[in-house]
Amino acid sequence: MSPSIPQQVRVGVGVFVLKSTQEPADNPTFLVGRRKGSHGSGTYALPGGHIEYGEGTEACAARELLEETGLTATGLRPLTNTNDYFLVEDKHYITLFLVCTRKDESQEPQILEPDKCDGWEWIQWREVVKWVVGAEEAPDRKVFLPLVNLIKQRPGVVPVL
Repeated sequence: MSPSIPQQVRVGVGVFVLKSTQEPADNPTFLVGRRKGSHGSGTYALPGGHIEYGEGTEACAARELLEETGLTATGLRPLTNTNDYFLVEDKHYITLFLVCTRKDESQEPQILEPDKCDGWEWIQWREVVKWVVGAEEAPDRKVFLPLVNLIKQRPGVVPVL
């Protein structure tokens, strides 16, 4: 009989990369990608990942953003967090959301982890809220659970600097 592996709550980070420093406070444009090859495959999500042991939140966000997109973050700041239980995958996360802009606003994101992301696109906040709230209207635009929970658990929160 093998010993059971204890269930753990992990800490994830999601990074709202605003398209510019001049984004409107009520409807900013930010970066999303379509996940593949891991839990949440086929859903739209922010750049991000897991905090490594001893790593700071901002350092994790900057590292993940650079690894996934080639973009360098500037002005990173905390936004909020969500409690995310992935029922089908039996995974539990606390997701920390941060907001930033690109150091070079003319630089576009690259697909640096093609096994994990189909591609990056700029989208407005209200559009993503519609994908979540009116999911029947956008069946091809499923959203990663932490972003769904952000919209549902933190009404009124908008990703701005």
